[in-house]
Amino acid sequence: MTPADPGGRFRSTLESGAFTVTAEVGPPRGADAEALVRKVTPLRDLVTAVNITDNQGATVRLSSWAGSLAVMAAGVEPIMQLTCRDSNRIALQASLLGAAAMGIPNILVMTGDHPRFGDHPGAKPVFDMDSVQLLMTARTMRDEGRLLSGRELKPPPRWFLGSVENPSAPPLDFRAIRLRKKIGAGAQFIQTQYMFDVALFARFMAQVRDLGLDERCYILAGVGPVCSLRALSHMQNGVPGLRIPDDVARRIRSVPEDRIAEEGVSICAEIIGELRQIPGVAGVHVMAMGNEHRIPAILERAGFQPRPPASIAGAGNDHAH
Repeated sequence: MTPADPGGRFRSTLESGAFTVTAEVGPPRGADAEALVRKVTPLRDLVTAVNITDNQGATVRLSSWAGSLAVMAAGVEPIMQLTCRDSNRIALQASLLGAAAMGIPNILVMTGDHPRFGDHPGAKPVFDMDSVQLLMTARTMRDEGRLLSGRELKPPPRWFLGSVENPSAPPLDFRAIRLRKKIGAGAQFIQTQYMFDVALFARFMAQVRDLGLDERCYILAGVGPVCSLRALSHMQNGVPGLRIPDDVARRIRSVPEDRIAEEGVSICAEIIGELRQIPGVAGVHVMAMGNEHRIPAILERAGFQPRPPASIAGAGNDHAH
């Protein structure tokens, strides 16, 4: 017997055509799932789903599947991230099956940062597959009911599949073509790297529309606040392919240090407003690692209102986010 498609609120909201908001949280560096629940609870009525990262930055944290189960129990729909860095194809397929068996409705796959950038630089990288290969594997498991080995799955798993893209990374003209490859491999939604340069993103989306990709996949633009000069420096110098326009950087540097976070929140809200006007953008993905408590203020300033509590179970009729 084949299990029903989980059809979570995230997917149904996108399919309704409503501008959709997701957020990202990092699991704790410790064996306390409640720390993660405390982060997501204030977001429950503001966003449609929350990404649970998979050892982001190649640093050890509570596993993404455990974090996904914890936030599900708290009434928040998870998007479970799964990277290729730490596992071979056997373990990756097992993780995918486990997620489906536990009712996790959304999976986002990525290749992952090299271990040399994290807290265990001597760890052996696996990279048995890349994100495109893992997407193809997950799609085959779901749609054909087979493992990479060809063995049949009874029952096959069900999920809503996603991946990531960085429109700011060079070569710029290649990004939409690369996105087409991921969509062809099975991506049904895409979340991008931080987008501070709205004009650049608008050009990317024009290429996306020319290729008809916005009709084949839901694209959520990544946004987030710059909350300190240290964060600004890291984003400008330590994150490959991330571009912060000079006018945004000047604006952050122009305010007193104790007001930078507030200014970062305002800039983020303004960028969301601009992104909403770009054809083909299905929503935004808010990333505020270490500053998740600022996400409600960002969304409030961007004009989003909390859902009434009674609507939490009525995912299919939610048109607010």
